Amino acid sequence: MSGEKRMKAHVGRDGRIEVTVPDLPVGQAVEVTVRAVQEPSSRRSVLDILRDAPGGLMFKTVDEVDTYIRGERDSWGD
Repeated sequence: MSGEKRMKAHVGRDGRIEVTVPDLPVGQAVEVTVRAVQEPSSRRSVLDILRDAPGGLMFKTVDEVDTYIRGERDSWGD
């Protein structure tokens, strides 16, 4: 066998990773590189949570935010 062989593995409780490649001859020199894989996050972003909330996002555009803030400031008086 020549070239590269990719496989996925999981780290055991003791920190061990087992790699089995039966098609390599006994005594064959190999190079092993370990790279952690980013698992997809099950956490949702704040925007996704707000989007799904009853009523959705309060403001749809920057102009709506500006209008709301201007109205609040005007209601404070001088």
